[in-house]
Amino acid sequence: MGTTTPPRTLAEALRARGDESLAGLLRARPDLLNPVPNDITQLATRAGTRASVVRALEHLDRFALQTAEALAVAPDPAPYGILLSLLTGDGLDDGEQRDDVGAAVTAALPGALATLREQALVWGEDERLRLVRTARELLAPSPQHPSPTGLGPTVAEATAGMSPGRLQEILTTAGLHATHDPVSAVAALSALFTDRTRMAELLDTAPVEALSVLDRLVWGPPYGEVTPNPTPPVKWLRDRGLLLPVSTRTVVLPREAALHLRAGRAHRVPEPAPPVVTAAAERDPQAVDRAAAGQAFTALSTVEELLKLWNGGGPAILRAGGLSVRELKRTATALDVTEPIAAFWVELAYAAGLLATDGESDERYAPTPASDEWLDLSAQHRWTHLATAWLPATRVPGLVGGQDAKGRALSALGPELDRSAAPDVRRRVLALFAELPPGTAPDPETLLRRLRWERPLRGSSPSGEGTDLRSRLALWTLNEAELLGITGRGALSSQARALLEEGEETAAAFLAPLLPEPLDHVLLQADLTAVAPGPLERPLAETLSVLADVESKGGATVYRFTPGSVRRALDAGQAAADLHAFLAAHSRTPVPQPLSYLIDDVARRHGHLRIGAASAYVRCDDEAVLNEILADRRSTGLRLRRLAPTVLASQADPGSLLEALREMGYAPAAESAEGDVLITRAGARRTPPRTPPTPVPEGPPVPDDTLLGAAVRAIRAGDTAATVIRKDPAEGGPSSTTSSGSLPRTTSAETLATVQAAAMTGTAVWIGYVNAEGAASQRVIAPVRVEGGFVTAYDHTADEVRTFALHRITGVAELAEEG
Repeated sequence: MGTTTPPRTLAEALRARGDESLAGLLRARPDLLNPVPNDITQLATRAGTRASVVRALEHLDRFALQTAEALAVAPDPAPYGILLSLLTGDGLDDGEQRDDVGAAVTAALPGALATLREQALVWGEDERLRLVRTARELLAPSPQHPSPTGLGPTVAEATAGMSPGRLQEILTTAGLHATHDPVSAVAALSALFTDRTRMAELLDTAPVEALSVLDRLVWGPPYGEVTPNPTPPVKWLRDRGLLLPVSTRTVVLPREAALHLRAGRAHRVPEPAPPVVTAAAERDPQAVDRAAAGQAFTALSTVEELLKLWNGGGPAILRAGGLSVRELKRTATALDVTEPIAAFWVELAYAAGLLATDGESDERYAPTPASDEWLDLSAQHRWTHLATAWLPATRVPGLVGGQDAKGRALSALGPELDRSAAPDVRRRVLALFAELPPGTAPDPETLLRRLRWERPLRGSSPSGEGTDLRSRLALWTLNEAELLGITGRGALSSQARALLEEGEETAAAFLAPLLPEPLDHVLLQADLTAVAPGPLERPLAETLSVLADVESKGGATVYRFTPGSVRRALDAGQAAADLHAFLAAHSRTPVPQPLSYLIDDVARRHGHLRIGAASAYVRCDDEAVLNEILADRRSTGLRLRRLAPTVLASQADPGSLLEALREMGYAPAAESAEGDVLITRAGARRTPPRTPPTPVPEGPPVPDDTLLGAAVRAIRAGDTAATVIRKDPAEGGPSSTTSSGSLPRTTSAETLATVQAAAMTGTAVWIGYVNAEGAASQRVIAPVRVEGGFVTAYDHTADEVRTFALHRITGVAELAEEG
């Protein structure tokens, strides 16, 4: 095909493209690469399939989509001028504002058309623009699928089944010359509706009520219901063809008439430029960074508290997967947050690989070994780990509490929370934040309008959440970014900008100076409390959390010492002397006497009773204590009996016996079979090594440049093999019954002779080949060596030297000489 010959098909248009342009198509529509097409014809066929075209349309912005919609209602093929007029109008209703819109459309249309061409949705020269047939079918109007433009079918389409007599009546009533030729009648009626002067004269004679009917239909939907005896205004319109019958009760406003009423515009409001994201507030960038850092620190504290809460084994897993409503409420209460926010923290820890299922028979959630590594990181690196886990996550905590398509409740950590569009929305929202000056908080409504303009067809979900899921994801992103410290006071922080643009290390360096330094001390008070005026170093915080209970959180954390908390520390292996030394070393105030007395009193009684397995037993050197237990009515359920003066046996298991005696006010200690006191370490349960959940991809991954280059070479080579001119057997070539697109067929002797001759002369031949898996293909090869039943040749299709088994070659044909 010469360079001046216009393409006749999409395949010819693609074949005329350069390698870079083909690579751009495959980059924009990666689904076309799975698998790599054999040739250009197969690529064009695949690009026209319904599923692929739908995906491509979903990635168009508002104006590119409006351009495609205009082409869907334009003649096929359509000149560039017709397309432009459908988007700008015919100029007869122009005002100053319409002039501005027309200028913007004129400037933006070449770019939109280039996008449609790049994605192989439009092909052809400017004077013969063609929208691919599948896209036209998806966007063109029909009663079942109204056009996005609100336009109905053409006069020719609407009158396809109309009798010639009825057409003559319409022509006569409309003041046209009647004709018995239906084609001429349709052409005459179409010409009337597209003639501005004659159409205006016809409408001048219309009743006011008829014009009101047209006003209701002109911008769509163009269909209306009528009764068997229509009103005079409807009858006036129907008699003149301004309303054409679709069925016995439905009429439609033909496209040509609607375009006249619209002054030639396919859309009421063309949107050639994206909406501007406006500022809701201007804030001090440093104040934004400090607020974001404060929230980042709160995020770290909350996740650490969650890990500690589930440290000894978290809640059980529902049969269908996920957390029960009761467990989510319990977690929210423990974290002192609402349930939706608790769901966010749980899902974030899960996405970061810090929580997982333990895989036991009574499966529960628990921290992973990676959580210990995370806790050992610096605060700034713990934050970057969470932020980088949140950005690509496809799980959507905002859905928790809703219902799926079958009406089943969606639970936190459940299996139905993945939405593949979530990462793209998050990154796009943050990118729009980053385009604003530092410290600027965007107006959420303008941000949503911008997102809708960029992907007007995106957002629908197979789970039945409606067509605006993308907007909901954006709103959730705004809330989650603030919770995580990505934003502060509604504006993007400097550390988040660094994370998006330069990576984790730079973001950590920005955040580090803004986080409070961990403290190595607390303030002990006489009311058996300790005040931590800031974050504590991890060893101090861990020991203190065992020795005391957290009473309140905030800028300062208040811990309270109780007999139960002191006993918990003693159970963990600490002695009273160790606790006294710990408090003295880490308190900036003297250790209060009541606290010292509390520790000594609990320690004196701790381990006085010993619990072991009989089912269980209690032993104590003080017989009076055992007598007291036997006399206590609360011990009845334990079914105790005396085995010896210092030993009681119980039918309860050791754990239940231990807890029951503690509830009765005693401080027993568990012991081993050897009689040694068992030390219980707080929170030692971990899952086996787990990998974080893999995000659910939205579609095929975007191929890299290496893969694109190899794919383009393979398609070009396959196209050469499919379109190459083969020598006719009548011209002296080997006997062959092949035609374009089928494998050549020759005898084994002919195949061997032709391949040997090609190896001697260095020429290329066309072969059919069946591999070991039985897959047949056609290739263009240049044989180098033929021996031992194999042909070593340069394979133009694969762009590499390969070895072919002679018995797998179905046939061979020489290539015709060029010229």
